[in-house]
Amino acid sequence: MFGYWLQGGRITVGFLGGAQVDRYGNLNSTVIGDYRSPKVRLPGSGGATEIATACHRVYIVMRHGARSFVSKLDFLTSLGHGPTGRERRELGVTTEGPSLIVTDLCTMRPDPERKEFEVVTLHPGVTRERVQETTGWPVAFAARIEETPAPTAGELAALRDLNERTARAHGVSAAE
Repeated sequence: MFGYWLQGGRITVGFLGGAQVDRYGNLNSTVIGDYRSPKVRLPGSGGATEIATACHRVYIVMRHGARSFVSKLDFLTSLGHGPTGRERRELGVTTEGPSLIVTDLCTMRPDPERKEFEVVTLHPGVTRERVQETTGWPVAFAARIEETPAPTAGELAALRDLNERTARAHGVSAAE
């Protein structure tokens, strides 16, 4: 599957998350703390490294918090735009890479030149201050911040249907 579909350039969008993300969309899903003596050992890449570099673009979905939105990763598992925002291009990785971060507070997109993620929408009731206090780096905000739009009736119906089918497939109630 990976060889034909993913590494063959046939996947347009990949979805990733991790224990940590930095301002350039790099992800850690390997260890918290020093690699040789970690506080927590995590599952590792599980294919995320390949998804991060071979999918045309990547959307990162994570809960927003100071422990997960860090100024420096404890370990680089999956390449975003690199530690300074330039390494992806310098390494010759031709895919777009991470182009969106969706959290429970906001959405972020990378600045076209610097590749540093900046807030482009805030979810209803969320303030800039709350985003800043739950982020481990000085947050950049787009020149124009909008409120994140509510899902449409069609999107909600699709999500509810997916939730029901997933629950049936796993033998649990969708309400659980």
